[in-house]
Amino acid sequence: MIMVYSASAVWASYKFNDSFFFAKRQLLFAGLGIAAMFAIMNIDYWRWRDYAKVILLTCFVLLVLVLIPGIGMVRGGARSWIGIGAFSIQPSEFMKFAMIVFLAKFLSERQKTITSFKYGLIPSLGLVFLAFGMIMLQPDLGTGTVMVGTCIAMIFVAGARVMHFAFLGLAGVAGFVGLVLSAPYRMKRITSYLDPWSDPLGSGFQIIQSLYAIGPGGLFGLGLGQSRQKFFYLPEPQTDFIFAILSEELGFIGGSFVLLLFSLLLWRGVRVALGAPDLYGTFLAVGIVSMIAIQVMINIGVVTGLMPVTGITLPFLSYGGSSLTLMLMGVGVLLNISRHSRY
Repeated sequence: MIMVYSASAVWASYKFNDSFFFAKRQLLFAGLGIAAMFAIMNIDYWRWRDYAKVILLTCFVLLVLVLIPGIGMVRGGARSWIGIGAFSIQPSEFMKFAMIVFLAKFLSERQKTITSFKYGLIPSLGLVFLAFGMIMLQPDLGTGTVMVGTCIAMIFVAGARVMHFAFLGLAGVAGFVGLVLSAPYRMKRITSYLDPWSDPLGSGFQIIQSLYAIGPGGLFGLGLGQSRQKFFYLPEPQTDFIFAILSEELGFIGGSFVLLLFSLLLWRGVRVALGAPDLYGTFLAVGIVSMIAIQVMINIGVVTGLMPVTGITLPFLSYGGSSLTLMLMGVGVLLNISRHSRY
């Protein structure tokens, strides 16, 4: 909450004449998310298995609705939001959770067939890539990539053969190249990633400004609230690039502390998965931990210039109601599994 306010205050004052505009909304979703986390923590995790199909079907319906003009809202060139009053939700975020719940059920019931390419791997991935295709119609490559990566991690843990993954990996690379070449703006993101200074006022602008934030932060930072890049240099710094503002204000020490907190959370999540009393609990925990880990790696990679810009939020820190609520719900599920864990 502190970093959302610090990163967004200048932009919010200019656009909405209220420096707390984004902070107040984030506080509302944080309150709802924490309430949902505590409620879910007290729901036995295997109950999710009973409603996995309903949850998945509901999310598929939302993905269809968001594509309908008049229902879906366009932001940043993507029709990814459904407006509800003064707020909006992002169905693709909740599809990630729905796919984890359903795939955990599917894998726990058919683990013996997962080594079969025809009867195990293809049925598992078929539904995943159907959801990915619908998300790409928005288009939202970043969210779709996180969902696919999470599901592949679950399938791998379930015992799928490495050779099958190698074959699909080649196909996936070819498909990814095709997606990049099919949209000029994605190609610009790749070229700007390789050399952002080739187009410093265009496709390379965000990466350059992000590095200009991280570099001057030094070891201890400029001080909380003292960021310079948030003064209209780094576009919407409270969302995808909030880690750059955090590093500028709190320095290498602050950024490293955030990464340490994520590492502790993921380590505990792995312990919960290893100690779960049944396969469903293990796969469910693996899915949630993988989702958080992949999203953190992509976001930090983009902000530090190690990956092309993809539009992925940083879990628990970036502004965004759907993302924050989803992550807190996932932690609630992990907390309940940990109650039954052997560790």
